[in-house]
Amino acid sequence: MWLRNVLTFVQLFSAFFVVGLVLLQRGKGADAGAGFGAGASGTVFGARGATTALSRATAIFAAIFMINSLVLAYLGTRASNEAQHTILEEAGEKGGRPAPGAAPSPLPPAAPAGAPAPK
Repeated sequence: MWLRNVLTFVQLFSAFFVVGLVLLQRGKGADAGAGFGAGASGTVFGARGATTALSRATAIFAAIFMINSLVLAYLGTRASNEAQHTILEEAGEKGGRPAPGAAPSPLPPAAPAGAPAPK
């Protein structure tokens, strides 16, 4: 139980980081505008420093997200196979008691074969 909670936290953490890192990166079309002077001086990490660092971090968190997804899926299917049962099996375990509020049968119980008939 605690393993599933930890892995779920890791899943959320990696998902938010992947989304955040993708939003921080510049698109491929931004290089065309930089050739004409638009945003060319806005680089903090140099010409390619931020691009490689952000893309590498995105790849790492994406790999963590995918592996964690597979582990969570495996744990989920293993838990569902262990506890798989039907409603009919549950009803058989209870002994087949009548439902609450059900009307009792108006007929008396049948006598065994060969017994004298009641008068």
